[in-house]
Amino acid sequence: MDLITTTSKLEAACERLARHPVITVDTEFLRETTYYPLLCVVQMASPDEAMVIDALAKGIDLKCFFELMANEKVLKVFHAARQDIEIIWHRAAIVPHPVFDTQVAAMVLGHGDSIGYDQLVERITGHRPDKTHRFTDWSRRPLTKEQIIYAVSDVTHLRDVFLALEPDLRKRGRSDWVSEEMEVLTSPRTYDFHPERAWERLKTRVRKLKELAVLMEVAAWREQEAQSRDVPRGRVLKDDAIGDIATHAPTTVERLAGLRSLPKGFDRSKWGAEIVTAVQRGLARDPATLPKLEKPRNNSNGAAIVELLKVLLRMTSERHAVASKVIATVDDLELIAADDHADVAALHGWRRELFGEAALSLKHGRLALAIEKGRVVRVDRA
Repeated sequence: MDLITTTSKLEAACERLARHPVITVDTEFLRETTYYPLLCVVQMASPDEAMVIDALAKGIDLKCFFELMANEKVLKVFHAARQDIEIIWHRAAIVPHPVFDTQVAAMVLGHGDSIGYDQLVERITGHRPDKTHRFTDWSRRPLTKEQIIYAVSDVTHLRDVFLALEPDLRKRGRSDWVSEEMEVLTSPRTYDFHPERAWERLKTRVRKLKELAVLMEVAAWREQEAQSRDVPRGRVLKDDAIGDIATHAPTTVERLAGLRSLPKGFDRSKWGAEIVTAVQRGLARDPATLPKLEKPRNNSNGAAIVELLKVLLRMTSERHAVASKVIATVDDLELIAADDHADVAALHGWRRELFGEAALSLKHGRLALAIEKGRVVRVDRA
């Protein structure tokens, strides 16, 4: 176990790690008060050693760490890698590759939806991880001995988890399933949050093109504001307020003041005027340039189809020991219910073979569900 606080020690450590085909990686960061996560600590391990890197150490240069993350000869093993990769992308414009995510692998192997690190470690190794420092302030210095031990254990236990999951994937012929997921996880588009695409992250649903145009402009304004001030999006404007603005489209600060979802006095701030300007930009947009609105899917027949698809999904998940979330989401099921050619993961690749074809057959009456001896079973129909 080693705490690295200098560039020279880090360069030597990365050189040693680069000789191994597989290493485990984790990060500790803070982002409660900022837009961009603050990288505080990096943990890495090979079969021979484990180390903790103080990313906030005075004068330390992380260049060799980022180069290791991009080294195609070294497989980087993370658990729930998205946020770790996002940090690396922000700091160095590098997406680690190749990558193996133990959370995704565990889902593919039937360990449940989005299983947590602690639960997975305990299930596979029998060891119960220490949770004491999970919510510690990793930006405070000096790091304590207990923090360092906790940080190291994250990547040493991860070695054991990987050594259990990887051969199980090969044995069941599911390595390619995980590889498909890693392609999305390691795509720069996954982390390149341009303001004009910020509206895609919102759960708010709009019914008119005018509302969509306003939603897009106000979401873009919030994203730019959060980036420039380096504060969380919600500190600039809450999601429900954006939805409210999109629906009512206030074109004056007086109308903006009438929205109850905004803090009192917000309309009198400089941001109030900027939001009104964003609303006006949205209303002026050419409808032909806007994305197509999804058709409402709340009709009774559609809802009934979705409920049947949920049952089929649960059956498929249990039968093949694959977490249902990794096969299809409820949104996927709604889209399948509305359109046989919906562009959803469940209708492509291994998911289509496992579930998608059966889902379409159920939708069109070529397959039925029945109860037999207290269990729901599939019945193929001529």
